[in-house]
Amino acid sequence: MNFNHLFRKKSVSQILKSLDSNTNAHESLSKQLKVRDLTSFGIAAIIGAGIFSTIGKASADGGPAVVFLFIFTAIACGFAAFAYAEFASMVPVSGSAYTYSYVAFGELFAWIIGWALIMEYAVGNIVVAISWSDYFVSLLKIIKIPALGIHGINVPEWATMDYFTARNGYQEALNLINQGAELTADMRAKYNAWSLAPTIGNFHIIVDIPALAIIVLITALVYRGIKETRNASNIMVVIKLCVVLLVIVVGAFYVDVSNWHPFAPNGISGVLKGVSAVFFAYIGFDAISTTAEECKNPQRDLPRGMMYAIIICTVLYILIALVLTGMVSYKELNVGDPLAFVFEKLHLNKLSGLIAVSAVVAMSSVILVFQMGQPRIWMSMSKDGLLPKKFSHIHPKFKTPGYSTIITGFVVAIPVFFMDLSTVADICSIGTLFAFTLVCAGVIKLQSDPNAPERKFKTPYFNSKYIMPALLLLTIVLMLIFNKAGFSNFFKIQQLKEKTEILSVLDENDHYEFLKAVTQEQVLNPEWFKNPNITQTILEHFDNDEIQHYFEKSNIEKGKYMISGWTVFKHQIPYWVFIIISCWVTVQCFKKSYSLIPVLGALSCLYMMSELGIANWIGFTIWLIVGLIIYFGYSMKNSKLNTQSNS
Repeated sequence: MNFNHLFRKKSVSQILKSLDSNTNAHESLSKQLKVRDLTSFGIAAIIGAGIFSTIGKASADGGPAVVFLFIFTAIACGFAAFAYAEFASMVPVSGSAYTYSYVAFGELFAWIIGWALIMEYAVGNIVVAISWSDYFVSLLKIIKIPALGIHGINVPEWATMDYFTARNGYQEALNLINQGAELTADMRAKYNAWSLAPTIGNFHIIVDIPALAIIVLITALVYRGIKETRNASNIMVVIKLCVVLLVIVVGAFYVDVSNWHPFAPNGISGVLKGVSAVFFAYIGFDAISTTAEECKNPQRDLPRGMMYAIIICTVLYILIALVLTGMVSYKELNVGDPLAFVFEKLHLNKLSGLIAVSAVVAMSSVILVFQMGQPRIWMSMSKDGLLPKKFSHIHPKFKTPGYSTIITGFVVAIPVFFMDLSTVADICSIGTLFAFTLVCAGVIKLQSDPNAPERKFKTPYFNSKYIMPALLLLTIVLMLIFNKAGFSNFFKIQQLKEKTEILSVLDENDHYEFLKAVTQEQVLNPEWFKNPNITQTILEHFDNDEIQHYFEKSNIEKGKYMISGWTVFKHQIPYWVFIIISCWVTVQCFKKSYSLIPVLGALSCLYMMSELGIANWIGFTIWLIVGLIIYFGYSMKNSKLNTQSNS
């Protein structure tokens, strides 16, 4: 094997020449999009499951201070958007980050990025489809048409979730019932889904039917044509923007500023817990770049569309977060439908119903954009020979990548049978962040290359020579001032287990010992004793240092609440990777005066990757290994660059 072949690059002239030849051969996509349409696609992709679902968990963890996480994430995405815009102005084709990496780093990295983007678009759509299903089922329950005898439409639980969620939830529910604990509504639904599902022999038929239905419908629309997709997206964007603005305006009258105190109840660590959820709320702006070949003026309009979409959505996210945390206490927001929840709590049921309708529309638009983006990535990879030729087939009538669109529908639909929301969301985020990091690194490489091709848009240059070392020192100082506990805990060889993990191993005597240790120093709220599991209530209200203190005062075995050694260190590996790379990049900035914006973009995305945990890194690594097996088994020898060099 010639390892130099792994890093063979496509030149911009080659790409543009191939694009022109396809146009002459009537194999091109239909050019329909302007900057307004691109901005609309960006908003359609960004405002979806994030604002209607995951924002609740992020707000519960970080309190009102979650707005700072939205700002930080927006800045990080803005840095990445600059990098995307620079590449898009230079290489106006549908491959997005895949094609950009082919130009900057070579074929192997291009394949890795293309493979990782499946996690953003296809896997991301699994998340959105599941969230869409939850909102749609909730919406059906509030439909009342007395004339027709309809007082809410109830979909059986076995038709609203995946197989493994129901099976595992059933086992957890049985354990709680045996302990005499009361089941939550969510746990009751999982219990019913498994116990009431139709069966074939011993196999329980459990499938999220609404999620499958929306995937099929959206795939059919995307297959039909870009003009139809654009029109549907524009209509849905107008609807959801109107509702989001209505929520902000009406909610502002119900804000109680006392709910904003304390502003950061769980400190910086609490705010950063929401990184995955908040970043997921921004995923999608880069999908605009996959439509480059369908833009009338991609080199001018793509950069504008990305920036406009990020700015508009950031403003709306910050306002929504402030309104939500002002209307109710942040402690109550850890729900799947936070916007609808707060208005129901304030007895504004009509507005709650309107939000449910808007959420269904909003998430439909996200599925639409992602289902549109993935086939165009595969089409570009197929044109380069890295995937079978069938993937680049353009429908003669609809002018869309028809075969790739159908395959995307299957890739998104099949996992809905067995994957749950939380698992897929983090996998999607880590794949996207990896792509963002490499695109930013690609701009750094281009800007330091005197022979780099010309591009119509360039990321503004700020010399990082002295700024990066200063920022590194400032970050360390701020950590020591504002997050001293987190900073010192990072170097400890022993740490408290996750609260759910602790609860799973405590026996009846342990609960008694822990309660005895707490009551010797604390006067507990009488309401807490109404909960069958008082320990769980205490753990939810105390911070980790207090919890560890009371466990150490009790006679409970230390292994039940503490972890140490490799078990602690393995969770720190992503952070050490980030720290080492940050130090190395800072040294390179001092030596080579790199451009500041793409450097900050790459490091901020890498930092968000480090917050996703070792389990997601392992999953992502396995995904990449599978991709590399396919590359070395098929793509490398079938690459057009390989066949050209051989001939």
